[in-house]
Amino acid sequence: MQKEYRARVSMRNPVHFLALGFGSGLVPFMPGTFGSLAAVPLIYFSANLPVALFITFTLVASVVGIYLCGKTADDMQVHDHGSIVWDEVAGMFVTFLFVPITAPTLFIGFLLFRLFDILKPWPISVVDKRLHGGTGIMLDDLLAGAMACICLHLLMGLWPAILVLPFS
Repeated sequence: MQKEYRARVSMRNPVHFLALGFGSGLVPFMPGTFGSLAAVPLIYFSANLPVALFITFTLVASVVGIYLCGKTADDMQVHDHGSIVWDEVAGMFVTFLFVPITAPTLFIGFLLFRLFDILKPWPISVVDKRLHGGTGIMLDDLLAGAMACICLHLLMGLWPAILVLPFS
């Protein structure tokens, strides 16, 4: 992150702390990947939650993320700066909706989410280019998460024995 942008955010500000993915977005290379990785322990520890609670957390993270990302972008005076990674955290949660959390599903889901987030196929690319503010920052990653989720469910249907192996 360039110094002038860094001076406009504070890890002591809870909005910035969350928007920057608990600090993971401050990694100087591949901040989106590190933001996605920051979600993995949260998803792992949420594995035993009732489905309704997992969905509720995902919805809250997504809706609150609009404010977090929008406010931090405004404070930084840059739309969707790479260090803003709460959208990746929320997108990762979308990826794992109704998915049993196992080592293979975590790994493949992470890869699928990163693939869709980086390549931005249609309709993600349209949202990324046309929507601005917190909604635009969040929505492209939520769509990437939805596409990754669909692919992960398809893969689980094709190879259920491999993808639902529990942690050893």
